[in-house]
Amino acid sequence: MLDIKYIRENPVLVQNATNAKNFPVDINKLLDLERQTRVLQGQWEELQSERNQLSKTIRNASESEKDSIKSKVLSIKEKMEGIHLELKNKKTDFDEMMLKVAQPARDDVPIGKDDQENVEVKKWGEIPQFEFKPQDHVALGKNLGMIDFERGVKLSGSRSYVLKKDGALLEQALLRFGYDKLLEHGFQAMSVPVLVNEEAMLGTGYFPLGKDQAYYCEKDKMALVGTSEVPMCAFHGNEVLQEKDLPLRYMAQTTCFRREAGTYGKDTRGLYRVHQFQKIEMVVMTAADKESTDRMHEELLGLAESLLQDLGLAYRVVYVCTGDLGQGQVRKHDVETWMPSRNSYGETHSCSSFYDFQARRLKIKYKDAKGKKHLVYTLNNTLLAAPRIILALMENFQTKEGKIAIPTCLQKYLGGRTHLG
Repeated sequence: MLDIKYIRENPVLVQNATNAKNFPVDINKLLDLERQTRVLQGQWEELQSERNQLSKTIRNASESEKDSIKSKVLSIKEKMEGIHLELKNKKTDFDEMMLKVAQPARDDVPIGKDDQENVEVKKWGEIPQFEFKPQDHVALGKNLGMIDFERGVKLSGSRSYVLKKDGALLEQALLRFGYDKLLEHGFQAMSVPVLVNEEAMLGTGYFPLGKDQAYYCEKDKMALVGTSEVPMCAFHGNEVLQEKDLPLRYMAQTTCFRREAGTYGKDTRGLYRVHQFQKIEMVVMTAADKESTDRMHEELLGLAESLLQDLGLAYRVVYVCTGDLGQGQVRKHDVETWMPSRNSYGETHSCSSFYDFQARRLKIKYKDAKGKKHLVYTLNNTLLAAPRIILALMENFQTKEGKIAIPTCLQKYLGGRTHLG
């Protein structure tokens, strides 16, 4: 969420920025609502003051005067009730609009309409050249008994799967490798809830605009998270931290859930786009300093690249354009890993900086050395989303014999084996 003062001072900038991100909100209407609420609030306070002054005169008034004063007080009360109802409705409309305003992107973010206009900034690794006809991960998974899509669909419907035998072991090896990597880099491990309240979803910016992507439990007003970013960020909601403790580096491995609304008929085959998956997420809370945030952004991005380099997977990094940015992101880099069956790179990581957008919603502040309070800045990045990395590993490291070569960094997690199958 943005500061209303900032919006008042920069209405054209905010309108252009929210339009560029494809979040249509009428900023003039928003500011008009805010002005109306301030006027109504002022009127209500004036009437309240008048009513209080009249009430004080009743004790010393004559009987005839008391009746007149009481009548005036009652009339004022009725006016206040009417204004209060109008004020409540205006505030509700204002609050709903505020939750839809997008944060302006950094000046260096590419201008573009969608992911087709993201800008490639780096490539790493060699794309494999096969001397045989390669199989996709679906065929490999079936032949090696690693993945069962049919029974997954039987259990949970479309975009579902079951990892079994070496498939389940490969997933665990990847997750353990990723977990160890972040521990070595000083991240604090967390085990967090994946069923959270609406406040956590609102605070991190996944509600209200992303509500169609979440599995929502109406009876309990709780939602299953699509990323552990949600509980890790909301963990410090309504708290005041100490600057000396920043930056905070958190990590969590959780099951994640996404409806994939709006993707009907897209990426329906295999593990690329599924409803439930395992993921290790990184979240950082740092001081309200843009240079510090830039350093943390590069650190998080570097960790994702390091993981792919350890695995020996070719990838590219793209700078995400305005039209593909989320509501609260000031900038984002996607890391896309080479996937032979797609004959292209597929997104596996998203590294995002938010400045104080999430912290303002969640009310997370810190106190500096002089005792002054500031909103923290937040960042996050995926370290490992298991299904897509499993997809990439199986397809890139398949052998002519139909086996899967295991990257050296994973072999110790798989009993020293060099191949699956």
